[in-house]
Amino acid sequence: MHLTNQKRLAAEILSTNLGEEVGENRVWVNPNYIDQVSSAVQKADIRELIEMDIIRAKPVQGTSRVRARKLKAQRAKGRRKGQGSRLGSANARDPKKNRWMRHIRAQRRLLKELRGSGILTPSRYRYYYRKAKGGSYRSVAHMQANMKLEGIEVGGDE
Repeated sequence: MHLTNQKRLAAEILSTNLGEEVGENRVWVNPNYIDQVSSAVQKADIRELIEMDIIRAKPVQGTSRVRARKLKAQRAKGRRKGQGSRLGSANARDPKKNRWMRHIRAQRRLLKELRGSGILTPSRYRYYYRKAKGGSYRSVAHMQANMKLEGIEVGGDE
């Protein structure tokens, strides 16, 4: 049975009732009452069927995020980040400034710790602080190795 006309009328009525656009594809007709719906010709008949819940508007179909969430979880584990998946230069993905900030903050944190615990005098602290600022040390471990060479015992080398 063709319900084209009935669906068109129902879409019009449901759009005004719900206050949102309802297309013909969103109109649901109860399969048990198809004969009754096909005999409905006027808008009043369709309104009655809507009130009786024989004709309804289906909910709006959204876009599923399941696959996106799954991919995001994999990327969080470090997968799917190979050479072929990369867009942008290494500097765009992890800017030099961010790398510098990570290194310098770690080094300054260690220096403050050492000064606070009395291992470094304020003048030695200032000396290493300036060296770190100048980029002399690649990492905290490199800075500690240099301190050890200069006779300052720093923990963490157990």
